[in-house]
Amino acid sequence: MIIRLVCAWATVAAFQLFGGSFLGQLGAPLVSALIFVWLLGVIIWAAFGVVHEAEILATRFGEPYGTLILTLSIVIIEVALISAVMLGAKGAPTLGRDTMFAVLMIVLNGVVGIGLLLGGQRHFAQSYNLKGASSYLAVIIPLTVIPLVLPNFTTSTANGTLTTLQSVSFSVFTVALYGAFLVLQTGRHRTFFQEPTRDQAPKARTAGEEDGFEEDDHGHPDPGGATLTHVALLLANILPIVILAKSLATVLDFGIIKLGAPVALGGILIAMVVFTPECIAALRAITANQLQRAINLCLGAAASTLGLTVPAVLAIGLYTGQEVVLGLSGTNMIILAMTLLLSTLTFTGTRTTMLEGAVHLSVFFVFLVLVFSP
Repeated sequence: MIIRLVCAWATVAAFQLFGGSFLGQLGAPLVSALIFVWLLGVIIWAAFGVVHEAEILATRFGEPYGTLILTLSIVIIEVALISAVMLGAKGAPTLGRDTMFAVLMIVLNGVVGIGLLLGGQRHFAQSYNLKGASSYLAVIIPLTVIPLVLPNFTTSTANGTLTTLQSVSFSVFTVALYGAFLVLQTGRHRTFFQEPTRDQAPKARTAGEEDGFEEDDHGHPDPGGATLTHVALLLANILPIVILAKSLATVLDFGIIKLGAPVALGGILIAMVVFTPECIAALRAITANQLQRAINLCLGAAASTLGLTVPAVLAIGLYTGQEVVLGLSGTNMIILAMTLLLSTLTFTGTRTTMLEGAVHLSVFFVFLVLVFSP
């Protein structure tokens, strides 16, 4: 843990002091590759530290507070990264849209698909709290359709953009809806987001295992220490990711332009880097037969990404006067509609199997193919 923090903050110091000269050598292929591997490796290593500390806090606070800590931490990183790129480059009108859409595809299709395949193979069928999943989807659908689909059908502006009145109104609506959801999630409806009881959804029997309800176990013994200490360590692992992400984005943008890759690839790579901790935590929870925690992470990531990123992106657009394109292309709207429909079908029962995982993963592969071949 100490070595990881030292390496992360040493890298931050190196790029703060010599970042200009480092990034000034991006024209050399070998140097560019080394800088990319260096930054990516440090960020992912720090991401493992985020997961570790968040899981300790999750064990102490219980659901849904535990996963909410990790989810909000990661979304703050995402918002900070997108904001830094938009304020710096001022030439990325679709960055927010591409990143949000990539997050939805990664967590709702990629992670859910792989997780349900692994969980189904190991545990046959897994149980979760239906009320919690339904609550997430009820919030995700309007938070997704209003900013990413509706701008394509408004007549005040063209090209998937919004007027000032629409931007302010949609931002207020998004924050209010997500805020109301958080209040209910951590208050009156907290039990919706906890592991199901024996009566709600008994665990499926697996090979060599007796029937009966298993107590929730995050699989990570509490190492002790003050809770504030672990909160500080969580922040100490998050901050290097936030600081280094802009340098990584510069390298990625250079590589995308140099290779002639699709513009949307930038948003996908940012989403993949930023959401590595959440993906790791969700897959580990599923393999440990903690499907409810994985659902809280995946669906919570989708809800919080839209609830916090949309207002931030629109606010930056209004502040800087630059154009912000939120409306998806026709092809991506079809993929989004299919994803929301499949998610609703997957999480309207009380158990999941490998079949649902295979379907979600298929949609994710279609998304990846269309990025390179629209």
